[in-house]
Amino acid sequence: MSAVSPMKIMRLFSITLVVALSGCTSVPVHHAVPKNLITEAALAGVPHGRFWGDELPKFTSESLLKMSHAEARRSFSGIYAKPHDYLAISGGGANGAFGAGLLAGWSAAGTRPQFTMVTGVSTGALTAPFAFLGSDYDDQLKEIYTTISTKDIATKQNIIAVALGDSLAHTEPLQKLLKKYITAEMIDAIATETNKGRRLFVGTVNLEAGRSVIWNIGFIAASNRSDKVELIHNILLASASIPVAFPPVSIPVEANGVLYDELHVDGGTGSQVFVYPAAIDWRKIKKVLKVKGKPNVYVIRNSFLDPNYLGMKRNLLPIGMRTIDSLIRTQGIGDLYQIYALTKRDGNEFNLAYIPPDFTEEPKEEFDPAYMSKLFERGYQMGIGGYPWKKAPPGFIIH
Repeated sequence: MSAVSPMKIMRLFSITLVVALSGCTSVPVHHAVPKNLITEAALAGVPHGRFWGDELPKFTSESLLKMSHAEARRSFSGIYAKPHDYLAISGGGANGAFGAGLLAGWSAAGTRPQFTMVTGVSTGALTAPFAFLGSDYDDQLKEIYTTISTKDIATKQNIIAVALGDSLAHTEPLQKLLKKYITAEMIDAIATETNKGRRLFVGTVNLEAGRSVIWNIGFIAASNRSDKVELIHNILLASASIPVAFPPVSIPVEANGVLYDELHVDGGTGSQVFVYPAAIDWRKIKKVLKVKGKPNVYVIRNSFLDPNYLGMKRNLLPIGMRTIDSLIRTQGIGDLYQIYALTKRDGNEFNLAYIPPDFTEEPKEEFDPAYMSKLFERGYQMGIGGYPWKKAPPGFIIH
């Protein structure tokens, strides 16, 4: 019998290792919603807990617009026949410190309204519950956006876990933060305000459908689901879960009496910021609710809007990262133009805030507490000084 060469031994070892590892994948089993049931899938116990971001919500078309004024007064007691103020908070990662600081400064100035509706995407989704509940939660927002670092958000995985998994890092640290700050008591408070007619919405993207989903966090908070706290944590986590970098979040749904799970990722992959779907005629909403005056739409864009020059090396990673940064910036500007168009169509007032170009600090890591503290302080000073909200997106000339 001839001897086996070292090369053959190494080849056999490699094949054995790959086969063994392929059976040890850490990716959870996924029970996907069948294609023909995608539009039927819903949250058990919360019939109007979410809707597609590109469609007219069934609740709006089937119930709200058909309400009598007496019914609307009962269902929306806290916002009926009153002025309305809407707040939309964008994504932006660590730059969410800007919006948090602006809100705190606005509170200190004594001019911040109680928002009728708050929406959030990605880091904006994490800010939104605090903004919705009001100035009493500013200290918590400051703590989150000035003391955490990258290790408090995610942990890198080893190369084998990456090769066999669904992300470069896992988000257990962020999950712990959500449990610490988004408490059951806080969710009860959200439910109380929701029952008065106020609304809190968060955006994600259904990865398999490739569509934005808007979650009514208040309806979920006010539901009888025993797992509503965990569900809200998962929705907020999903809205901030950057694809590839972070794993998608599995959210249980029901269709035709069968349980499935959907994979949801960062809402910023659908839009960087939103107020309400274009399919909703807000003029009709205002008429049913007898809104006084023109509603104010406040948009906080946690980002720089001006293009910046950056010398490039012909390497794959920096080219890819620069391309994604450019896409996010231009997508965000497009979202601002859409919101501006909707406000003009529906007779609302457009107000925009974003990070000023003269803020030139540079972070030393993805979530650098020193950088975030300075950005929070900059936003705070702008808010307490009476921020001059922009009345149109950048580059738009008002005649």
